[in-house]
Amino acid sequence: MKKLLSFLLIVVTFLSCKEEVITKPEGLIEKGKMVNIMYDLALLEAIKYQNPTSLNTNKINAPDYIYKKYKIDSLQFAQSNVYYASNYLEYKGMFDQVIKRIDSRKVIVDSLVKVENKNKIKLDSIKGITNPLSKKGDSLKKKISTVNKNNTRRDTVLTDYHILK
Repeated sequence: MKKLLSFLLIVVTFLSCKEEVITKPEGLIEKGKMVNIMYDLALLEAIKYQNPTSLNTNKINAPDYIYKKYKIDSLQFAQSNVYYASNYLEYKGMFDQVIKRIDSRKVIVDSLVKVENKNKIKLDSIKGITNPLSKKGDSLKKKISTVNKNNTRRDTVLTDYHILK
């Protein structure tokens, strides 16, 4: 019994003496806020990848935008990021939350794009119906003869059918 008790005591001692690799920084960004920051950074990177000039045109510097929005500084973000990254499972969980948010946003955007495309198709079909009425076709052109002062015949093409009526 003493051997079993001493073995358990040694195991518990080893497990409880786990030393943190990285100490908790002084201005640690809370986990929820860090997930929001990671989400915004992912969106900004996607924008930069899809349309590189859009951020420059609007004079948006992604890191500065994040720092101002969340009222943090670069050192605080870097230290918090390293701290959370030191615990793989926790960091992976944070990234999983970001991915879920992006996927849910993607579903919303995809449905909006479908609605917009349907509206565009309807608008194009309406334009297709109205445009032939406004176009002047060859079947509407009529030739009439006119007489000049010198009694010579001259052919004139009228393109507007309504003038002939």
